[in-house]
Amino acid sequence: MSTPPPSFHVLAKPAGAQCNLACRYCFYLPKAELYPGGTFRMADDLLAEFLRQYIEAQQVPAVTIAWQGGEPTLIGLEFYRRSVDLAGQYARPGMQVNYTIQTNGTLLDEEWCAFFKQHHFLVGISIDGPKALHDSCRVDRRGEGTFARVMRGLGRLQEHGVEYNILCAVHAANGDHPLDIYRFFRDDVGARFVQFIPIVDREGDTATDRSVRPAQWGRFLCTVFDEWVRRDVGEMFVQHFDTALAAWVGHPPGLCTFAHTCGAAVALEHNGDLYSCDHFVQPDCLLGNIRETPLAALVRSEQQRRFGQAKRDTLPLACRKCPVRFACQGGCPRNRFAETPDGEAGLNYLCEGYRMFFPTSAPQCGSWPISCGRGATPMRSWKFSRGSNEKE
Repeated sequence: MSTPPPSFHVLAKPAGAQCNLACRYCFYLPKAELYPGGTFRMADDLLAEFLRQYIEAQQVPAVTIAWQGGEPTLIGLEFYRRSVDLAGQYARPGMQVNYTIQTNGTLLDEEWCAFFKQHHFLVGISIDGPKALHDSCRVDRRGEGTFARVMRGLGRLQEHGVEYNILCAVHAANGDHPLDIYRFFRDDVGARFVQFIPIVDREGDTATDRSVRPAQWGRFLCTVFDEWVRRDVGEMFVQHFDTALAAWVGHPPGLCTFAHTCGAAVALEHNGDLYSCDHFVQPDCLLGNIRETPLAALVRSEQQRRFGQAKRDTLPLACRKCPVRFACQGGCPRNRFAETPDGEAGLNYLCEGYRMFFPTSAPQCGSWPISCGRGATPMRSWKFSRGSNEKE
C-alpha cells in the first residue's frame, strides 16, 4: 500500500443510481443494473460507518461531505438530518465540516431549503439553460420537460439564501447557444458560480449524436470566455476559466480533469461499494466495500494508485508534445478513446475543443487576479466539482 493521502474526496450516493428524471444523456442511470433486485437506500448503520471512516481519514482541518446520485433527495430529508448529527459527533475538535449536495432541484420544498440554510449546505443544481434548451434533454420518466420544476426549486433556494452553484451540461442540442445560456444564468437567474460540463455519450469507441462535438465545445467555451472577460470578471465565476487561470500561473488545477493524475476522488455506492471514480463505476474499478475494508485502505490501495497514475502514463506521444498539455494533461481518461493524427490510441475526444480554448484564454490571464480582486474562485465554491465531482 502507498502512503495515505492527507485528504481525499468521496462522492457518496445514498440512493444509488435512482432518479425521478430520465435525462437523455445520463450516464449513471444504467449503473442500477450492477445491483439487480437491490434496495437503493443507504442503511443507517452504513451511514454512520462511512462518516466515521471518512472523517477519521482526513488529516486536514476541514472536511467536505458530498452527496450525489442519481437524485440524492429521493432518500428523504431525515437521512440528511442524521448525517449532520453523526458528522458532528465524529468531527475532531476544531474541525470544520462542510456539506454539499448535487440535485436536479425538482423535489426541493420549504423544509429542504430551510435545512440547507441552517446547516450551510452548498447546493449544486442542474440546469441546462433557458426552457427550450433545458427541456431538450432534461426530461422526466414520461418524457416531459422539467424546466418549470427545476426553476421553482431554484427559486426556493434563493428565497432561503442557500448558497448554490449552477451545473450546466453542454451537449449537441444546446452547444450552439453559449451566449443564450450564459446570459440566462447571469441576467435571468442571477447566478454567480457556473460549471459547464461537456456531455460525451459513448457507444463503444464512438460518441453518440447526443454528445457535444469537439469543435462545438471549443467554440462554446471561447464564446462565453470572450463575454466574461469583457464584463464579468470578479462578478461571475466559471469553473473552466478558474482552471485555466490556475494553469497559466502555475497553480494546481481545482478539477481532476486537468490534473496530472487521478485517484483522489472516489465514488461510494449505497451499499458501501467503493469505486475508483464516479465515471468508472464498473466491476473492474471496484476497490472493495467499506464494511469489509477501511475506506482509507481502499483509497491508498495499489489498485487505486495504478488507476490514478494511468492517466499520466498512458498519454499518447502527441499529447506529451502538445503546447497546451500543461493545462489539459490529456483531460479525463473516460473521454480518451479517439486516435491521434498518427493513429495512436488514447487521444481525448474533446482535444480539438481544448486546443481552441486554452490558447484563447492565455492573453487575458495576467489580468485576472487584479480584476477579480479576490483572485481565483474560493475553494468552497467548487466543492462538488469532479476532481471533486462533476455530475451530468
